[in-house]
Amino acid sequence: MHPRDLAIGAAFAGAIALIAWRARALTPSGAVAAFAVGALTYASGTLGFTLVLLAFFVPSVGLSRFGRARKRELVDIGKHGARDALQVLANGGVATVCAVAWAFTHDPRWAFAFAGAYAAATADTWATEIGTLAKRQPRSILTLRPVATGLSGGITLPGTLAEFAGAFWIGVMGTVGIVLAYVLGSFDFGWSFSQAPTVVTAPVLALFAVPVAGIAGATLDSVLGATAQELRHCDACDRTCETDPHVCGNRTRRVRGLPGISNDVVNLLATAAGAAVAAGILNALFG
Repeated sequence: MHPRDLAIGAAFAGAIALIAWRARALTPSGAVAAFAVGALTYASGTLGFTLVLLAFFVPSVGLSRFGRARKRELVDIGKHGARDALQVLANGGVATVCAVAWAFTHDPRWAFAFAGAYAAATADTWATEIGTLAKRQPRSILTLRPVATGLSGGITLPGTLAEFAGAFWIGVMGTVGIVLAYVLGSFDFGWSFSQAPTVVTAPVLALFAVPVAGIAGATLDSVLGATAQELRHCDACDRTCETDPHVCGNRTRRVRGLPGISNDVVNLLATAAGAAVAAGILNALFG
């Protein structure tokens, strides 16, 4: 990690965070967190890793504004609207750690983990943003029983298709980003030529490993959302929700899930799973 790259990354990330805050895509705390994520990402993988970060962030912001009126009606879900620091770190924290680890070790497993984490975050985000607009009521990923629109653990056909699309989108952009990070950084991926020519094998493998990791992470997100994540009930409104207090101002009681397991925690675990799957595929083949 070169100090020059950190300085360039800080300037670039500061500009993007400011624009996103002014556009009300980020809260003030979210802008600070996005600045840190962006600066460290550029410092670690320069343009290659930054391209992957933007491939997640820009479409996700755009999709969040699609059908905004309908999404405002979903008052029972945990968070919507501008992203705060916890949301930014839940989606980008694991990837940032992987990027920094790659910068210091040059181990390709960290590069794959970086892309896999963002593939999971993108797949989950696209599934949520599109799935909440589906005409048919979502069904639980575990029981297939109908669940309220927007509540965690519910799936729809449009949302599932969007999940696959998001995972493959980052699969493509992640492949480009990994190759760029390798070329611009002039790092040795650590494979002998007889094992795997980097310029051929790395892109082909990333095109497979990263989307698979994204789908795996997003699927885990839905499963955890239907089991471990807190589901609460507002007795005053007689409504199931994910918040305490409810939008009406009354306290809610936990009816399912583990204490403290919020949507942000689930997102963090899902991105960690995406990172682990992508790195694991690479390790299984060339470890």
